[in-house]
Amino acid sequence: MQVLRAIKELADIPGPICVAIGVFDGVHRGHEALIRRAMAEAKALDGTAVVLTFDPHPARILRPESAPHLLTSAAHKEHLIAASGCPFLLVVKFDAEFSAQSPSAFIEALARPENSLRCLCVGHQWAFGRNRAGNVDLLRSLGTRHGFTTVEIEPVRSGGETISSTRIRRAIESGDFAAASELLGRDYTILGTVRHGAQLGGKIGFPTANLAAHNEQFPPDGVYAVRAHLRGVGYSGVANIGTRPTVDGHSGRILEVHLFDYSGDCYDADMEVRFVAFLRPEKKFESVEALKGQIARDVVTAKGMVDC
Repeated sequence: MQVLRAIKELADIPGPICVAIGVFDGVHRGHEALIRRAMAEAKALDGTAVVLTFDPHPARILRPESAPHLLTSAAHKEHLIAASGCPFLLVVKFDAEFSAQSPSAFIEALARPENSLRCLCVGHQWAFGRNRAGNVDLLRSLGTRHGFTTVEIEPVRSGGETISSTRIRRAIESGDFAAASELLGRDYTILGTVRHGAQLGGKIGFPTANLAAHNEQFPPDGVYAVRAHLRGVGYSGVANIGTRPTVDGHSGRILEVHLFDYSGDCYDADMEVRFVAFLRPEKKFESVEALKGQIARDVVTAKGMVDC
């Protein structure tokens, strides 16, 4: 998949072009339906499908004080969209200047003749532009003027309710991975970059990779059996989410992963972590030796739950 960073780069793609537009946080089953529809429309026109998304999440700019935690970081979202088979991803920078433009200005930039736009695919009752003044009716009106059609897909439902990033976020926050997987159409994972830590895990015999997650929604604090992918290789392990009260307790919430049968240097590498099972809550132990003994028991339990 080729990643574009500016609308003007659409002119270099073979037309006609069909674009699926959305934030795509989580790339859940509803998002996948939208992407598949754009790909089908492109195939019918013997054209090219493009997914258009925004970075950062618009809420980070429009209402930073209440912006939600992400289901997927920008890098993770790119990885998941690539897996859909769409050949192009256009990432539009969302900043104060972009948010201030009118809905018509954004669509007219997409619909310039050199971009060969023929179809826009959007979610049900999609709203966009300054003050969310743009809607599907406006898209259809602009399409008549600029020569593109608008496809509004029906919402994808589960359990009688529309699948949404908000529903998935709530499921993960409560630790309901089964519900999250049903809504996502895949297991929930966090993609993080391994950063240097205090190396406390190594000092007690259980070296951990400290992940700098990119504002993702964490499950509840505690210890988990996990599967992780690092540099294309899968590993089993245990992970802790929390403040490490026995040895630290002052650095905020941290995701740290101990991989079984791994001893290499993984600093600055991306690691994708899937939570297999909740083992126990995080707690403060009376001593580091007591913590060490509990981690050893956690490892034994986790190995019985994951494929090692």
